[in-house]
Amino acid sequence: MNISVFGLGYVGVVLAACLADNGYRVTGIDVNPTKVDIINRGRSPIIEKGLDDLVRSGIESGNLSAGSDTQKAVIDSDLSFVCVGTPSNGNGNIDLMYVKRVCEQIGTALAEKSAYHVVVLRSTMLPGSTEEVVIPTLEAASGKKAGVDFGVCFNPEFLREGSSIEDFYNPPFTIIGSEDPHAAQVLASIYSMLSAPCFFIHVKEAEMVKYVNNAFHALKVAFANEIGSICKQQEIDSHTVMDIFCKDTKLNLSPYYLKPGFAFGGSCLPKDLRALLFHSMRLDVKTPVLESILPSNEIQISRAYQMIKQLGHKRVGVLGFSFKDGTDDLRESPMVELIEYLIGKGYQVQVYDRNVSLANLHGANRAYIEKEIPHITSLMTESMETILQNSQIIVIGNKSAEFKDVANRIGENQYLVDLVRITNGYHSLNGQYHGINW
Repeated sequence: MNISVFGLGYVGVVLAACLADNGYRVTGIDVNPTKVDIINRGRSPIIEKGLDDLVRSGIESGNLSAGSDTQKAVIDSDLSFVCVGTPSNGNGNIDLMYVKRVCEQIGTALAEKSAYHVVVLRSTMLPGSTEEVVIPTLEAASGKKAGVDFGVCFNPEFLREGSSIEDFYNPPFTIIGSEDPHAAQVLASIYSMLSAPCFFIHVKEAEMVKYVNNAFHALKVAFANEIGSICKQQEIDSHTVMDIFCKDTKLNLSPYYLKPGFAFGGSCLPKDLRALLFHSMRLDVKTPVLESILPSNEIQISRAYQMIKQLGHKRVGVLGFSFKDGTDDLRESPMVELIEYLIGKGYQVQVYDRNVSLANLHGANRAYIEKEIPHITSLMTESMETILQNSQIIVIGNKSAEFKDVANRIGENQYLVDLVRITNGYHSLNGQYHGINW
């Protein structure tokens, strides 16, 4: 397979060199004649260990070359990677000027080409960019139709400067976003030398993954630094603390808490976070990341209320209101806060939770519920069937197994508000289903 790579910056050079190293015939395209000349002389325009050797090997084998003739590059290749920069504007938005320019050039070439061609976006772009900018630009310039006459994929890169060759050959996964199965398979065949799993997803999802990765990496750095600042004020070795923290791969470094859904609650997280914030304030340590967590959590409760409000009905049934399934702990349950808010706004609320019985609540748990919703007994029902029969809006509050089939049991005039993603089959509910983050 012949491949053209548009943009010989960091991502483009590494990609071109690694593909050439695997036997593909690769042509790198760039408007900068200096970069083109450097590569054709067997050197890398990017300084990184091993990259010079890889470029030189590609040139010597004849698998790698560089130039500026975009028309010839597209005509002579089967697939084109777009690796140009997407710099920031003053307001934080990205500038797609270079992406659009390259797509116009590729589209112009496609107008003269009869063979099927795949265009792969490797540049980092916000969700919607491929559908709203890339595809319309390619179609306008070529006079052809994406998904019919040519294919389009979004294929985010996860390369770290200084270890990009290692990262290319040992990625955590390969992401291919496309609405064109044929184009996706063509692209996947290029990565057949890699052992990492390949995930085929929608274009917008693929675009979003890259931003989620980088935002989380930035969050981790800021989080660790704030913990370090608190530790330093008390002469605590922050590296020892964080080294131990990272040993827990069951909860701390795991997918356990990384599932979009409703707010957190319980007897530990809110209480301990408030205590740590008080402690940092007493030490005169600014912790803006930690301080933002509880307000963010409150917004999620407000978001759930707004979803219910927009449905325009007053009879609400809540299934599951302990802070998570399998427990009767109601302390700082966000569902309790949501129920209280609904009552205050004049909603007729009924609640059901098999694990919660007021007669069996004791100590702090009972004291909490009697303080927050003292008339809880008038809201509670012993049967899920009562909720299903009497409610116009049914709210799923935790992942109890008995709620999994609720989506299939709601009537034509009922709505389901799912705060936990109890089902994946919601697309068939014709507007009756509303997920909080999906």
